[in-house]
Amino acid sequence: MALSRRVLLGRLAAAGAAGPALAAAAGPAGAAPATDGGRRVRTGFDRLAADGYRLLEGRRVGIVTNPTGVVSVGGRGIRHIVDVMHADERVRLTAVFGPEHGFRGTAQAGDSEGRYDDPATGLPVYDTYDKSGRELAGIFTDSGVDTVVFDIQDVGARFYTYIWTLYDCMVAAVLAGKRFVVLDRPNPVTGRRATGPVLDKAYASFVGREPIAQAHGMTVAELALLFNGEFVPRAAGRPVELETVPMTGWRRGDFHDATGLPWVPPSPNMPTPDTALVYSGTCLFEGTNLSEGRGTTRPFELLGADGIDRRWATAANALDLPGVHFREAYFAPTFSKFQGKTIGGVQLHVHDRASFDPVRTGIGLLVTARRVWHGFAWLPGHHIDRLTGSPAVRTMIDAGAGPDEIADAWQERLREFRELRRRYLRYA
Repeated sequence: MALSRRVLLGRLAAAGAAGPALAAAAGPAGAAPATDGGRRVRTGFDRLAADGYRLLEGRRVGIVTNPTGVVSVGGRGIRHIVDVMHADERVRLTAVFGPEHGFRGTAQAGDSEGRYDDPATGLPVYDTYDKSGRELAGIFTDSGVDTVVFDIQDVGARFYTYIWTLYDCMVAAVLAGKRFVVLDRPNPVTGRRATGPVLDKAYASFVGREPIAQAHGMTVAELALLFNGEFVPRAAGRPVELETVPMTGWRRGDFHDATGLPWVPPSPNMPTPDTALVYSGTCLFEGTNLSEGRGTTRPFELLGADGIDRRWATAANALDLPGVHFREAYFAPTFSKFQGKTIGGVQLHVHDRASFDPVRTGIGLLVTARRVWHGFAWLPGHHIDRLTGSPAVRTMIDAGAGPDEIADAWQERLREFRELRRRYLRYA
């Protein structure tokens, strides 16, 4: 029987997704390198496709995704999973839900693409950014789907909004009576440990809905299990009907370059895995009048302000923080804070990522910046409290506390979170 072009494309794409071990053995041109004897991680989508999408059989499917929802299709390059699924008649993909920055990634921070029809597939794309509860449930209902799939690359920080898009969509799926499927991807900065302060629920916002650590050390599927076990029932009255598709080949100590997977920037200011490595600490500078490096080629690795000089790098290096050195740096952001003005500051150089603690480093940099630069200020409205999860970090820094004293203050709640987290971990 003759195959339609759409069916043939779908089967070829699924075959590429299903056969990473064979692809690695053949060594196709353009394949991403693996650093552990050729081992390659198979994502949740890889495994879903390899199984012929049986988990979605007979369902009207909508997917929450962004540019990171990609698959390496053998030697034929990298394709977006929406394009792959749309081409495969075994999947009834009927809607796409776009988060912050949009489904195709055209919007900057704090923006989205709005409602439109995707030119490549003709699928309706619904805007979910800054929507939750009944409003988001109404979007799921209006779309006509009965199963919502989530596939977005996270970076391991509590204030990265995609994990709260996950949470909000899970709550909305309960309210709309939809089934929910999470396709897992690696935590690019490893899942070895949780670090940093735990959110005080009184400071909940879209950069932290529920009490988890600042660097959570989990994958998105593990977070979904934790959310469903601990938080969704309180928000929606009951857990969501949840399925997770785990990875194979990923270990908790793996950084992104050990996975063999391509890196696609999850947002415009997350260009490389190096950015993700420091982000859970240096993003705290979003709550200050210093530049966090937006508008440079090294966001969150370059920090500075007008009037800062070499004294900041000297003070930061004197802390002797593990795994990182600080270089005196000068740069002119092309947008955001200090746009077009040459300013001074530091660049982080992580030389031992196994011992590097991004949250402790971020606190140390805040402490030293305040000590050496008379112009230091928190932004009005104390956004820093939403980032750190409470006023404690801000008030302790203002009172002259050092990094050790500040870190000691969050240890008890961090130990409690680590105990809770352990119940939901799925990888060794």
